[in-house]
Formats: sequence, structure tokens, C-alpha cells
Amino acid sequence: MGLGDLCVRLKIFSMVQLGLKENSKQFFLLVIINAFVGGMIGLERSILPQLAEQSFGIASKTALLSFIFTFGVTKAIVNYFTGKLANSLGRKNLLIIGWLFALPVPFLLIYAPTWTWIVAANILLGINQGLTWSTAVMMKIDLVGNKNRGFAVGINEFAGYLSVGVVAFLTGYMANKYGVRPYPFYLGIGFAIVGVLLSVFLVKDTRQHVSKENKESNIPLLKYPFWDTTFRHRSLSAVTQAGLVNNLNDGMIWGLLPLLLLTKQFASDQIGMLTAIYPAVWGLSQLGTGRLSDIYPKKWLLFWGMLLQAVGIIGLMSATHFSHFAAIGIVLGIGTALVYPTFLSAIADYTTPVQRAESLGIFRFWRDMGYAVGALLTGVIADYFGLPTSIISIGILTALSAFLVLFRMK
Repeated sequence: MGLGDLCVRLKIFSMVQLGLKENSKQFFLLVIINAFVGGMIGLERSILPQLAEQSFGIASKTALLSFIFTFGVTKAIVNYFTGKLANSLGRKNLLIIGWLFALPVPFLLIYAPTWTWIVAANILLGINQGLTWSTAVMMKIDLVGNKNRGFAVGINEFAGYLSVGVVAFLTGYMANKYGVRPYPFYLGIGFAIVGVLLSVFLVKDTRQHVSKENKESNIPLLKYPFWDTTFRHRSLSAVTQAGLVNNLNDGMIWGLLPLLLLTKQFASDQIGMLTAIYPAVWGLSQLGTGRLSDIYPKKWLLFWGMLLQAVGIIGLMSATHFSHFAAIGIVLGIGTALVYPTFLSAIADYTTPVQRAESLGIFRFWRDMGYAVGALLTGVIADYFGLPTSIISIGILTALSAFLVLFRMK
């Protein structure tokens, strides 16, 4: 490297500033991109279980939930490697690659002649989500530094999960009016194309921001990041197990709530609305709960959030009317909103900037493995013991996770 190149790099480095206000344009561009990322999940949220039964005649809950299992395993593995590769390949490149994997997904869902095609589409969707969502949240944390980190994560998750809820409602409405295929999935074609274009032409990498923050950090390096994040570090491991259980119960709700509502004789548009309430409240509430995690102890936000989820899940068994399920959706949404931005900001608090991407990737690996565990566990229990037993079991497991946070996290 010549003296001139060194001077240019030093000048660029000196111009890099940390903070939400200082990086507002890039920050809110990434918020918009994450809304499109969430929209890709919303495509399936309310109508894929109906598609399984109506178009492919799949009655087994285990077989039906195979699409969530496949999605969860794929996304979990990709999350891990996203964290490992973020510093070497660059955040922007990972974002672009993630959107390229999304392009075939809506076409596979529209034209799938067998359920195997649906499962294949969810492998691609898992890769897309693991790369794009992980990278988007990582870049926002890079931009803001250690101040307002929870608020930044809250905005990111608000955009993503509000989009999940809105698109779930829209696809439920369209399925009721025009049929399950093809019209609801046309939305996904637009999301993928816009996501690619924004990522290629407008997003800037944030590795310089990581370097600047690392100069100011006094957090010790983790000796074994994978094992520390998973087991050894009391606080990191407490957060990680709660993340896994959170997505385990979300996978159950994703797969079984539409079926539970079908048994209660709700119409497709009502199912779309009820399945949308939970992610919409989850998304909206994170604007406030993300900020709370900057102010109040993260341990208590995680404990009460997981406990609220447990109460909501068990409450599904006594719900009969539309208003009951709507109220439970609100409780579940608030409980999940309390924990979701807190998870990521807590992981970032306990790791040095140069290891943050890797630890976030490890956490997100286990968290999204919860989708796979949840789909398999709830499907098997539902097939052998019925829907009520499956739902109650997941509610009890969620309550146990809350108390594990209480007793293990500092």
C-alpha cells in the first residue's frame, strides 16, 4: 500500500461517525430494506397451511410443518455463516447475495406441482432471510455504535415484523377473494426485485464503523465465541436459550394457529386478520420496547416478555370468539416485542465490536433453530396427542425459559 492510499484510508476513517443522527440516510434505507425482507415471510404466514391442505391434501401436522422445519434449519445455518463471513466478505455483499436467493421463491410458490417444491422454496427463503435480515440488523448496530443500540434494533425489528403482519393480512384477504394461488404471491416478486436494486445501488458497507467503534471498546474478547455464546457465558447463554424458545413458540403459532382457527370455522379473511395481529403488534411495539432496553435492565424485559408469551399461548385453549383470539394476539405481540430487540442489544453489549457479528450469528443460529425444533416438536405432539396438548406443552416450555433467564442472567 502506497503513502497516498494510506492517507486516503485515514481520511475516510476520520470522517466515519457513529450515531443514529449521523448515519440517518443509510440507517433508514436499511429500515426500508428490512421491511421488504419481512414481507417475504408475510407471504406465507397466513395461507401456506391452507395451501397444504387444499391444494396438496396434506393432513399430517408433521408433514405440513415440514416447510417451517426446513426454513428454520436453513436460516439458522446461514445466520451462523453470515456472522462468520461479515467481516471478510463485507455486509453489503452478503445483503445482495441474500436478495438474489429470494428472486425464485414466489415463482416456486405459484407454480409448485408438489409439496416438495414448497419445501424447496423455503430452503431458498431461509437463505434469503438468514443473509438479509442478519446483515441489515448488523449494519444498523454498526452505524449507531453503543448509544441507542436497543432503539436501533427496535426500529429494525419494527419494520420487519410490521411488514410480516401487513403482508399476512393482505395475502389472507387476497386468498379469500381470488384463491390461494397465484395472486397473493405476486407481492413477493415486487419485494425481491426492489430489494436487489436498493442493495446494489444505494447501500454502503459499514466495516469502517466497526473499526472505529473497536478503537473505543474495552470489552474483553471471548476465548471461544461459539461455546461462550451457547453455554459458558452465563448472560450470553441465558439470552441464547430464550431466543431459541421464543422462535420455537413462534414456529408453533405460525404452523398451528391457522389450523386451530380453521377448526373454529373462521373464514380465510378472518384467519388472515387474526394471524396478522400478533406480528403487527410485535412489530409496532418494538419502537417502544427497543428504547426500553436502553434504559431498563435487559434481564427483566426478557423475563416478563417470555412469561407474557407463555400466558398468551396457554390462553389459546380457552379462546372461542374472534375477540378472544385478537386479545391473545395482542398479548403475544407485546411479549415478543419486549424480548426481540432486547436479545440483540444484549448480545452486542457483552461482545467486543470485532466479535459482535460472529456472536450475533451464533445467537441467531440457535434462535432460528427454534423454528425447526418447534415445527418438529409441535407437529409430532399434535399428530399423536392433538392440537391442545401441543399448544399447552409449548406454553409451559416458554414459561420455563423465562425462569431460566431470571436465575442465570446477570
